[in-house]
Amino acid sequence: MINGQTDSGKEQASARAFEHVPAEMPLPMPEQDFSEHPRDFPHRPLNIDQWARRMLVILLALLPASMAAHEMRRSIGLDGISLWEGVYLALFIPLFAWIAFGFATSLIGFLILTMGKASAAQPYRTSFATPLRGRTAILLPVCNEDFLGVMGRLSIMERSLAQVMGNERFEFFILSDSNPDNGEIERNTYLEMRKGFSRPVHYRRRALNIGRKPGNIAEWVQRFGGGYDYMIVLDADSVMSGQTMARLALDLERHPHVGLIQTVPTIVGASTFFARWQQFASRLFGPISAAGMIWWAGSEGMFWGHNAILRTKAFAQSCGLPELPGRAPFGGHIMSHDMIEAALLRRRGWDVHMVMADDSFEEFPPSLPDLATRDRRWCQGNIQHVPLIPKIRGLHLVSRFQLLVGASAYCTSPLWLALLLVVLGGALAGVWPPSAILPSGGLLALTAVLLFGPKLLAMGWAMADPARRIGFGGAARMSRGVMADIALSILMAPVSMLTQTINLFGILMGRKSSWSGQVRDRDGMSIGGAVWLFKYHIMLGGLLTALAIQGGTSVGWIIPVVAGLVLAPVLAAVTARKGLGQKAERSGLFQVAEPWWRTNSYRAPHYPEQAAGMAPLQQAVANDRR
Repeated sequence: MINGQTDSGKEQASARAFEHVPAEMPLPMPEQDFSEHPRDFPHRPLNIDQWARRMLVILLALLPASMAAHEMRRSIGLDGISLWEGVYLALFIPLFAWIAFGFATSLIGFLILTMGKASAAQPYRTSFATPLRGRTAILLPVCNEDFLGVMGRLSIMERSLAQVMGNERFEFFILSDSNPDNGEIERNTYLEMRKGFSRPVHYRRRALNIGRKPGNIAEWVQRFGGGYDYMIVLDADSVMSGQTMARLALDLERHPHVGLIQTVPTIVGASTFFARWQQFASRLFGPISAAGMIWWAGSEGMFWGHNAILRTKAFAQSCGLPELPGRAPFGGHIMSHDMIEAALLRRRGWDVHMVMADDSFEEFPPSLPDLATRDRRWCQGNIQHVPLIPKIRGLHLVSRFQLLVGASAYCTSPLWLALLLVVLGGALAGVWPPSAILPSGGLLALTAVLLFGPKLLAMGWAMADPARRIGFGGAARMSRGVMADIALSILMAPVSMLTQTINLFGILMGRKSSWSGQVRDRDGMSIGGAVWLFKYHIMLGGLLTALAIQGGTSVGWIIPVVAGLVLAPVLAAVTARKGLGQKAERSGLFQVAEPWWRTNSYRAPHYPEQAAGMAPLQQAVANDRR
């Protein structure tokens, strides 16, 4: 079908702006009733081992939190807890437990990876001895993206897939929600390039963007899902090797009780200094945290909406999302649909697993403001989950916990800000002497271990393996990168604290987040624009300094917070530059191993010379949009 000329008449033609797709194979996807407990799923026995793992993580988090609470109780409130002191402890203890929970997860992940039990993060180790029988659709939802870059990444995956057994069982679908102008560019580019691929690459652009990405996926399921056993969902910036795609499909085929397998993608394609920094942190620090999370999550894993494979019929049966009543932020279409979809799959008895894969990648926002824009959307989506946690009947307890953790991640920032203001305000009001409320040396040391311990553990894990150590440029370059990361993270933490606080209160006041195409390419920003963008951060830095001086509190402990806030415009403007990123690359700062398609063993795709626009595409493939 081309240009919407279907057999269903003018009514359907008007609803589809352009498409080149196979014959429809409908699959019902009923809207879920959250008020009813689903009964049509098999009973799974209680997994004692899995619950013991979760209890261990909780105990490991509560132990340092209780030690910190005891230490603070000795410093204040010996003659009883006043209201002011009660507020301080009510903020301090859960925030400390939050940090301890992250450390406990990373510690377990470090032990798993260093003790040679990495298979604990890979629930299945399927071999390729048996041919793949099921059909898999690879879905690439796009919305006002750089379409040449999308096609470049698709061509990398298509070429990689051609080298694995059973590759004829895979087909690509580009599902566009772009506006008409970008849609016309996509149409022309697709028609010029589609004959250069060795397997089917379909394209469809909706005229009406209903339900954003989940609506886009649901429309595909309802029209074509009946013809495919599995679907691999990617983002516009995703890259995954053909071998991993085939292995994921085989895993679902061999284990019929599994409904979803989520890979843990790492960052690739960084060009600005900011993105290179985050790419280094993701590659070095991410694996131990991911391994620990996979270890305790088990069959109640999470879904991040991309770089994952789903059983199509299970998804259609379980994940039809209703439009929520009321106004934003809690009403309307479900924004962070992925976490809800994972919970709904588990609600009907399907296992949801997470696995580590070396060749599953995504890109990262090129600057701090672009990250904040994306983070605001995620904040609104996660806050939207809060009233759903008690309303959705039949959710697994771990699914409820994960939804709560996702929402609370955005609530910690205003709590940290409130804690700072309570400490400084209490000293100013004379409620306590400045020295009494500040942590002791032992508590500061414990806090430093919990904050920076995961980074040092990750560094030790990487140092122990020669190949991994060389991938990060050797011990000296890796150490230099970790020290730079710690310094930059200290500056960025207060910036994120205030940004997320502003975003949260704005969302609660009903200001919606936009959901258009993401900014994936940037080269710097003006310092004047950055000052205006971070004006509230500068003002808060001045306020905290004034409160500390007026209250007689030592300004030493507040300097890192104030420095991060006041220097936020400089941090944002400088790290958004590609030139600085290239300089860091030449010097070996934030070095990471090259992805597989940049190695000598991988040959870039070849296209007919007569196809228009191939030179830019081949350059994009060769350079990964650098």
